[in-house]
Amino acid sequence: MTLAILLSGQGAQHPAMFALTADRPEAQEVFEAARPLLGGTDPRDLVRAGEGLHGNRTGQVLCCVAALAGWRVIAADRPGRAIVAGYSIGDLAAWGVAGRFDGDTVLRLAAARAEAMDEAVGEGFGLAGIRGIGLDALEGLARRHGCHLAIRNAADSGVVGGRRDALETLCLEATAKGAQRAILLDVRTPPHTPLLARAGERFRALLAEAPLHRPPPSAPRLLSGLDGATVFQPVGGLDKLAGQIARTIDWAGCLEACGEYGATHVLELGPGHALATMAQAALPGARVHALDAFRSVEGVRDWIARP
Repeated sequence: MTLAILLSGQGAQHPAMFALTADRPEAQEVFEAARPLLGGTDPRDLVRAGEGLHGNRTGQVLCCVAALAGWRVIAADRPGRAIVAGYSIGDLAAWGVAGRFDGDTVLRLAAARAEAMDEAVGEGFGLAGIRGIGLDALEGLARRHGCHLAIRNAADSGVVGGRRDALETLCLEATAKGAQRAILLDVRTPPHTPLLARAGERFRALLAEAPLHRPPPSAPRLLSGLDGATVFQPVGGLDKLAGQIARTIDWAGCLEACGEYGATHVLELGPGHALATMAQAALPGARVHALDAFRSVEGVRDWIARP
């Protein structure tokens, strides 16, 4: 079997997002490493309180914690053949799962990435998810409202970034044009748009100083979350990791790459199940699940082991 590990982006944080990993000894180091970045609060306590989960900096750190903690729990039971790709901030977490960065580095970079994004545009920006309109038409609609196509999810599904008031109007027009879904997302910045070019350059400088590791032979193969290309050399991969802050993400291409790699099982690590839902549509021959949907770690391990 081949396992594709997909790491979630922001927007689906919830009070039970660490239900399976909170008490697992393998994940304790990840939770402790995140505490200083969250004002001294344990991330498990923070999410249980249920407040402030969607702030940009907090959300990006929490999504990376979820990905790394989930990976620590399943790593011993993974198959010999695995690949990993991350969606938006999940792209950074993927470098940790693939053994290129240690967990502390991933979390520190997640906080710095969010800070750079917040400083680049300030308040009043966000993302909207649109489904049921072709991407060419959606990109034209975005331009008319002063917005930008941020993520290509599928041929008829994408994410648009810009000012929230413009996005609200865009969603109304998209619905009038027949969109099945057009909603503002719980994200407070416009990632993957030219509006964050300055943040991308700042993050590029931070990545250049981050300590890299040689991945062990058993580490999952790393795919770029920008376009699904395999990352062989760190220089090119880091360039894409920095560049995706201000460039449109081709997530549909990432899912296509998972299929070309022969993924038989797909597991989403992180809050929610949005990536699992997209993978079910894009990879109908694969068995797809989200960690959030399991009731026990044993259940996850049994599912991974089942041919």
